[in-house]
Amino acid sequence: MDVEQINQIVKEVLSKQSSTALFRRKKMEKVIDVAVAKADEIGVGVTICFMDLTNTVQMLYHMPNANLVSSTLAPKKAWSAIAMKEPTKDISKDIQPGAPLYQMETMLDGKLVSFPGGIPIELGGKIVGAIGVSGGLIEEDQAICETAIREFLKESN
Repeated sequence: MDVEQINQIVKEVLSKQSSTALFRRKKMEKVIDVAVAKADEIGVGVTICFMDLTNTVQMLYHMPNANLVSSTLAPKKAWSAIAMKEPTKDISKDIQPGAPLYQMETMLDGKLVSFPGGIPIELGGKIVGAIGVSGGLIEEDQAICETAIREFLKESN
């Protein structure tokens, strides 16, 4: 095992330790309640996914009126926001024909989502995870995800 591998293991262990405090169940439940209220206000069913920096799903909630496909897409949106270190709504411009990352979606076997609804969670200028929302129109997913992020950050103070 070389130094780089050891550093990666240490980073993962530290990330898991810090995610315990960041992704408390009661905190995530409160954020989900706020996100569901926004979804109900809009009139759409969604799936909401919390993912930590190690790409571990911390909580997934599928509203009874959400489409089945949203339970697959919400975690992909969260993963994409972490992997690309930006909201998924900003990925699309870079993967279009002629753009620098053209065909990245196909090279990642469909794991990458390049439409709105995934936002990294940043604390102290560091990405610590992401929230992915899927089930409505992309504008609806984005609005619900932004609401969830705001509540998550409010609960982190």
